[in-house]
Amino acid sequence: MDTLLAPILGFLHCQTPKAWLDEARRPEHLKVILLDHLICELKAAQSAMYLIRKYAVDKASGDALLAWLKPYEDFAYRQQGDWRALAAANHISKGMIPKSGTPYGQELINKMVLLIKEELHHFYQVLEIMYEFNVPYENISSGRYAKGLLTQVITHEPHTLVDKLICGAYIEARSCERFATLAPHVDPRLGEFYVSLLRSEARHYQDYLSLAEAIAPYDISERVRYFGEKEAQLILSYDDDFKFHSGMPS
Repeated sequence: MDTLLAPILGFLHCQTPKAWLDEARRPEHLKVILLDHLICELKAAQSAMYLIRKYAVDKASGDALLAWLKPYEDFAYRQQGDWRALAAANHISKGMIPKSGTPYGQELINKMVLLIKEELHHFYQVLEIMYEFNVPYENISSGRYAKGLLTQVITHEPHTLVDKLICGAYIEARSCERFATLAPHVDPRLGEFYVSLLRSEARHYQDYLSLAEAIAPYDISERVRYFGEKEAQLILSYDDDFKFHSGMPS
């Protein structure tokens, strides 16, 4: 675990404050931790899918991607279907071919399709954990974290894509750091689950960052530093809405 975490801790500009961990360890917060983690997995898959659809594939492939995600969105947002049926839903039958004029399209597809598969698998695994801990599914509001990063994205290309990839790298890195932070302090079954997520989450942050470096026709180090500072501000500043990625409890 230390080997996986070393580059992540070097990438992030701060570690999770003890005050957040103390709050997260309280039994009454298990429900919100699991529910928010669940929706974060779905949103991660949606974000990756958006990048493929907008920047890498034609409409037919984009429609196939939407159909892949639909059962998960139906369950999460419309409370339709049995969560157990999602075990058989995590596949896509159509091969993704990059549209012309996107030299980075195939690499974006390859990395993001794998990421989506893993995030949807994690979504199902969180539902299994919730069932074991008798935590019923219900809608939950979004915290400020991801929005706080994405509002800093430059709104013209290629900066928009590059900035979104950098944001994705920080979100995945922070998720990995929080799993590692929480794992020793929760029920052993939940702690084992968090440790099992570390390897894929660590690779996700690296995939986002390497894509940003490959696609950008400029040095991204300044933008990486900028978003690192913004991300740390969100983690270290007071936040009155406790969530998986929230800041200091107010």
